[in-house]
Amino acid sequence: MRLLKINSTVKFMSLRVPALVFSTILIIASLGSLAVNQLNWGLDFTGGTLIEVGYPDAANLDEIRRELDAASFGDAIVQNFGSSQDVLIRLAPREGVKSAEVGDQVMLALRATGKNVDMRRIEFVGPNVGEELTEQGGLAMLTALICILIYVAMRFEWRFALGSVSALAHDVIITLGLFSFLQLEFDLTILAAVLAVIGYSLNDTIVVSDRIRENFRKIRKAESEEIINISLTQTLNRTIITSVTTILVLLALFFVGGALIHGFSTALLFGVVIGTYSSIYISSSVALLLGISKEDLIPEVIEKEGEDLDPMI
Repeated sequence: MRLLKINSTVKFMSLRVPALVFSTILIIASLGSLAVNQLNWGLDFTGGTLIEVGYPDAANLDEIRRELDAASFGDAIVQNFGSSQDVLIRLAPREGVKSAEVGDQVMLALRATGKNVDMRRIEFVGPNVGEELTEQGGLAMLTALICILIYVAMRFEWRFALGSVSALAHDVIITLGLFSFLQLEFDLTILAAVLAVIGYSLNDTIVVSDRIRENFRKIRKAESEEIINISLTQTLNRTIITSVTTILVLLALFFVGGALIHGFSTALLFGVVIGTYSSIYISSSVALLLGISKEDLIPEVIEKEGEDLDPMI
């Protein structure tokens, strides 16, 4: 690809300070929300019983809560699921009581007033399984970040590695902060979406890092900031096309995919947007702040044995 002229590049790095300040504010707000509100853990992590029921007309959630409270289910979490006729009921684990019995008792309480209530599904997860899933899910994200740090450090340079991991941690924290702030349910499908966001953001970051390294070796008379701007401009078309096509698919899943994958598509939609932003500003800005230069990326010339001898001798 023919290199663009320097004066035709987009000056991305001129906005790196405002971008870093903006990201810092988002990270602090996300960490604050996670500390105060925490995550709305789904049944996969907390354990307990989940029951989905259907009403012929719009369900009155307050009335359902009163009916369950009268049947000794005052701790039940009641919310709509996809439509006003579908209701999701979550109950904490009950010792010595089977999930099938809990489901029967809940249905008896809801039908006591003579309403026609259909049970759509019932799921049960033990508390030990939920605790194990929480631990394993956190370890999965931590392991992914460590492996990425090692790979990028070996493949490119340690400054790029720290920039890449900073961008990925940035994406994960802000995505979790969104779910904490909106109190969206966080289950295994959302964890899978967060790991997918890590992979998507990493792909963008690797492409940008590879172009920066290539241009550091090709362009001799330019500062580090200018070379990064050129590299980001050259990969901009690819970044936009990839992001837009991915977002179109996710929008289809969000609007017509159904309630079961609504959280999954929400996490990916937000993750793709924030991941595209971080691959442009966070990763490159961190590498630039750490002092990345031509000398760090130009391969060392290894002299062959006897190369300095006069061939005429």
